[in-house]
Amino acid sequence: MSEEHYFSADPAVPFQRVPVRARIWGHDLTLNSGSGVFARGRVDAGTSVLFREVPPPLSGDILDLGCGYGVIGLAIASASPATRVVGVDVNQRAVLLANENASALGLADRFTAFDAGVVAEASYDEIWSNPPIRIGKEALHELLLTWLPRLKPGGRAVMVVGKNLGADSLQRWLDAEGYPTTRLASAKGFRILQTRRGVTNSS
Repeated sequence: MSEEHYFSADPAVPFQRVPVRARIWGHDLTLNSGSGVFARGRVDAGTSVLFREVPPPLSGDILDLGCGYGVIGLAIASASPATRVVGVDVNQRAVLLANENASALGLADRFTAFDAGVVAEASYDEIWSNPPIRIGKEALHELLLTWLPRLKPGGRAVMVVGKNLGADSLQRWLDAEGYPTTRLASAKGFRILQTRRGVTNSS
């Protein structure tokens, strides 16, 4: 099934839950993905690279930006009990699945997913994301400029982006926008980018 419109608020394809089982950072997770939601029935290749290359944050307030069915945020919450994780996504099915998965894993007290259109007054120690590159450059830039200012002083964003989908140009754009960005790793055609708040260049 095509995933062209996984970033739609209300996908038109019939809704069917599809299980995903994965071992992430030493923890076995059983989740439900679904039709009309990114990476149905699997952990996306870029997200898998992110898990392999970067250890989870140990504590703090974490945002899973474009959370899909919740795999990044729930993996963090499972691996690091001292974290509090919020997921956001424009896709209503994704939000539903992420919250269902949190409840099934017993993590509903530390993980909650919201509609990305509801920008709550909150700030975050870290933002983790496999961002929706295919929404287009303008929409992606708007998304990032909405959420990156929510990083706390000294906070960081960690993103995985395909090299062939513009990872290097995104890194240059973030730098130009005042968000110093470095490459943490490069593997299997993906870049892992780390972005800091521009007002806190020291790391």
